[in-house]
Amino acid sequence: MIGIKKQTGEFTSFDGTSIYYEIIGEGQPLILSYGIACTTNHWSPQIKYFSKNYQVILYDYRGHHLSAIPEDLKNMSVEAIGKDLKLLCEHLNITQASFWGHSFGAQVVCELYRIAPQLVHSIVMINGFHKNPIKGLFGMDMVPAFEKLKHMYLELPATFEFAWKSLLESPLALPAVALSGGFNLRLTDRKDIEVYLRGVKSIPIQVFLTLFESMMEFDGSDILPTVDSPCLLIAGDKDNVTPLSFQKSLHAAIRNSELQVIPYGSHCSQLDMPDFVNLKIEAFLEKHQKQED
Repeated sequence: MIGIKKQTGEFTSFDGTSIYYEIIGEGQPLILSYGIACTTNHWSPQIKYFSKNYQVILYDYRGHHLSAIPEDLKNMSVEAIGKDLKLLCEHLNITQASFWGHSFGAQVVCELYRIAPQLVHSIVMINGFHKNPIKGLFGMDMVPAFEKLKHMYLELPATFEFAWKSLLESPLALPAVALSGGFNLRLTDRKDIEVYLRGVKSIPIQVFLTLFESMMEFDGSDILPTVDSPCLLIAGDKDNVTPLSFQKSLHAAIRNSELQVIPYGSHCSQLDMPDFVNLKIEAFLEKHQKQED
């Protein structure tokens, strides 16, 4: 992105964990939170588009990529990441921003709203959820399956980690992730899916399982009715990971929300149809900026 200002940095969070961030562009701040075990690459079309007129801020969750793993894994949680996000704003002297969350990132935004609602100018959630998503994953309750996986890891951690990494490196991993509804192979660049798989592989399995369990335990049902900030909910109609029913429940609970369904959109609708998604988000931002002016 020639001519667009970019800077990187890190700060020390409440428990001493180092959190990495990037700032691209200038203007009204947009702070983007990705899905669990994902990478900032999941926002690449939005970064390119919005950094021309906005200040796009990205960060890595604790335990992910360029951020450190907390010394105490009890602090590998949704609540801890919410604190990281609040402290990121304080570190950058941001008094208000638009907070976007994809998938698990919606829980992070919910937690931020709970602890610091004054920071939230507006919200964008893409295929998000506010409570345990695997109870409805693929239309089934997948909690027992997770408990079995966790038990297998605790019994044979080295064997489980080897099998986990081998699975992610398998040629079948990419089509399996796509066919599950995570991506639309006809629309999403295969390189984006490969980056995702490499990102998942890079996270220690214990870190992943600890945060995944926190994600399952988190319930933002009491937060949603308190949200006064304008909220745009984007839903892929072919998303089997967090089906349309998840977005409809968010829409019903957040009184000041709008719901936009993306035709043929998978769980990563922002990668499937980036131009359409970007235009809808831009219109939403401009609408609520004009209302204030």
